[in-house]
Amino acid sequence: MTEHGDQLLDRFFYAKSMQAIFSDRSRLQAMLDFEAALARAGEKAGIVPSVAANSIEQQCRAELFDVTNLSDAVTLSGNPAIPLIKSLERLITDAGDGSERYLHLGATSQDVMDTGLILQLRAALDLMEGQLKTLGDNLAALASSHEETVLAGRTWLQHAPPVTLGMKVSGWLGPVTRHIQRLREMRSRLLCLQFGGASGSLATLREHAWPVTENLAKELGLALPEQPWHTQRDRLAELAGWLGSLAGSLGKIGRDISLLMQTELGEVFEPSAPGKGGSSTMPHKRNPVGAAMLISTATRAPGLVATMLSAMPQEHERSLGLWHAEWETLPELCKLVSGALEQAGYLAGGLEVNAGRMSENLQCTRGLILAESVSLELAEHMGRHPAHKLLEECCKVAVAQNQDLLQVVLANSAVLEHLTEANIRRLLEPGEYLGQSSRWVHQAVREYAELFDGDSNASPD
Repeated sequence: MTEHGDQLLDRFFYAKSMQAIFSDRSRLQAMLDFEAALARAGEKAGIVPSVAANSIEQQCRAELFDVTNLSDAVTLSGNPAIPLIKSLERLITDAGDGSERYLHLGATSQDVMDTGLILQLRAALDLMEGQLKTLGDNLAALASSHEETVLAGRTWLQHAPPVTLGMKVSGWLGPVTRHIQRLREMRSRLLCLQFGGASGSLATLREHAWPVTENLAKELGLALPEQPWHTQRDRLAELAGWLGSLAGSLGKIGRDISLLMQTELGEVFEPSAPGKGGSSTMPHKRNPVGAAMLISTATRAPGLVATMLSAMPQEHERSLGLWHAEWETLPELCKLVSGALEQAGYLAGGLEVNAGRMSENLQCTRGLILAESVSLELAEHMGRHPAHKLLEECCKVAVAQNQDLLQVVLANSAVLEHLTEANIRRLLEPGEYLGQSSRWVHQAVREYAELFDGDSNASPD
């Protein structure tokens, strides 16, 4: 059996659809699409006969080329565009109509590769926007349905005043909204043509340079940059930064889910499936494997982003080595983040919530989690610092004597001088101390929904 890449792990880390976009065949086809479009652009500019444009276009099909042979040739040529164009030229020459003389007019190998990459990235962004929408839809529904599901807030991994699960999930949703906004803003800068010839001047095309350039951009559906960007890589660096930031946001979701799944908490669980999350030795285990994948991507992505940033100070008009460092780095980032997006959407769409366990965990400190609530109420009568000190003393007594805070507070005459028993009981109810939790949910869900209200650019579900 012939093995291609790390198939044993690919299914875990990558989305199949993104792997297809960055497969060898897709890379070749994107470069061939550039050559076909260049021939058509030359035809419209009057420098390529229609017969030649047709002949070139007919041979620009990836299935006509041997990937293994091209791969072997790259070791000598230094990039895949050179052997690809030579092979394409041979195919056209075999047709016998002389069309090969019109192939690759005015272009250089980096034009072919960079524009081919942009065509792949366009498909990648379309895919990821759809994945972001799936994730966002699922998070918005989850946040809304658990707007009033109370659980312990946690700061420094310790209990803090209560929040709601809806508030926590809406915290995951907000970055999704912003990442979609950033993606849409980035498109016009990123999705542009690369066409400059050997040193960016397009001198070989003389007076036809600009008409061919305009036609080529139209053929490919790409924007025209202010000039060729062979060694100006800020567009790709911006994309890498966006991918790294998105990976971090997905890692945050994975981190929270994994912590909430701990045995001592048991408040949420990843969607169950046969064989999912099991252990090789412990039959009882239900491991957060999806969360692990999100955290892994968030851990790997920064190094890849750093490589893209390190590759920015490229030499003069064409780079040596730094350009080459991008070739596998950016596709790897896209594949990793897309895989994490797919996994996050799945988790958000089927997250199992144990509200009963959340309620139990709220009580594990026997009321201490709401000491702030009582302290703030007392502060209105005796000042902030005296109130804080008094409740701190009550908390210490409750811990030392293994009592509920309610019992200790009701037995404290200094507290009862200012607060009634009914008031104290209300202040120690978790559901009475949720602040603006519902507002945060409504705002996050509304802002997400506004991305797609009347927006023709919205990706389908």
